[in-house]
Amino acid sequence: MLKITLVKSTIAHIPGQKKTVKALGLNKLNSVVVKNDTPQIRGMIEKVKHLVKVEEVEA
Repeated sequence: MLKITLVKSTIAHIPGQKKTVKALGLNKLNSVVVKNDTPQIRGMIEKVKHLVKVEEVEA
């Protein structure tokens, strides 16, 4: 499981990155979601790695 935290604002970033952050379930700054560790989620994180903080957590 991955704990994903939005640490930087999406203001002034390209629309694709804004949509990726929204698709991850992150809305406001410092919002946190826990997602399964899948290749699709890893790809989304890679696209916005400068905006999020990722931690591995136990299920």
